[in-house]
Amino acid sequence: MFSLSRKSVLAIEAVVDIAHHGRSNPVPSRDFTERLGISRRHLEPVLQALVREGILKSIRGPRGGYVLARERRRISLGAIVRAAGSANDTEPLEGSRLCSQIINPVVASATAAAADALDEVALSDIMTEAEERGFLPDLEPAQDFSI
Repeated sequence: MFSLSRKSVLAIEAVVDIAHHGRSNPVPSRDFTERLGISRRHLEPVLQALVREGILKSIRGPRGGYVLARERRRISLGAIVRAAGSANDTEPLEGSRLCSQIINPVVASATAAAADALDEVALSDIMTEAEERGFLPDLEPAQDFSI
């Protein structure tokens, strides 16, 4: 059965949080790790993979953090899952000819279909659904302290 790994789910949650809270400024990892209730140690490798794949951009410095590298509608869940490195982290089963010639190709086909389905879901779709259902809090307008 195709299911997402915890690493993939963390990647999706992080990207959604960054998309929601990082509209005008980078989101420090400590902010969203607190909101998501996870340790930075578990999330940092995932964030680095998302940066390498061009989904997030890392900004260094005291006001640094993470921002989306592309528009929400141009980031698919499939891309996030692949960047997390766990879309196909199960090896084909070894065994009889039945397994190698019939079962493994069917499982591979089902896994590819699931991955294709994730490619059809954009981050903007998830954001819209989450906002409509009240899962993302309303943000206060950004304050401008310039003089």
